[in-house]
Amino acid sequence: MGFEPVFYLWAVIMDVVKLVETTVNGLGYELVDFERSGRGLLRVFIDKPEGILVDDCQTVSNQLTRLFMVENVDYDRLEVSSPGLDRPLKKEADFVRFAGQQAQLKLRMPLAGRKNFVGIIGGVNDGILQLDVDGSQVAIELSNLDKARLVPNL
Repeated sequence: MGFEPVFYLWAVIMDVVKLVETTVNGLGYELVDFERSGRGLLRVFIDKPEGILVDDCQTVSNQLTRLFMVENVDYDRLEVSSPGLDRPLKKEADFVRFAGQQAQLKLRMPLAGRKNFVGIIGGVNDGILQLDVDGSQVAIELSNLDKARLVPNL
């Protein structure tokens, strides 16, 4: 038996993510993140350059509800929301878009003995992020990122 059930479950989740991403993009939004929690909860975080309003969440929620019915996606609850002020940074394009803003990063493997960094996002080149940490440039491989979030300007 081995990994077949686990692989099947992973493949089903990836299919749902692709469905959600295609639908959200088709409606003119960006899929920032997708979470599937216990008890059938699906969380979808969307964004657009002008920001997200409640009506945007309602539009996406209604469309996804119809899509899940047609595609026979098993879930109990669906939450659609904005990513918030501390928006997660997942893709290289996120770092390009938010260059010049402060971010908090957690690495998988330590760099110079550290796993946590807070600094200003610089350029990204060939999968390497330049981060200004207290005036020093730190080069971080995007593949080494565990988590990255914007630090809200309050």
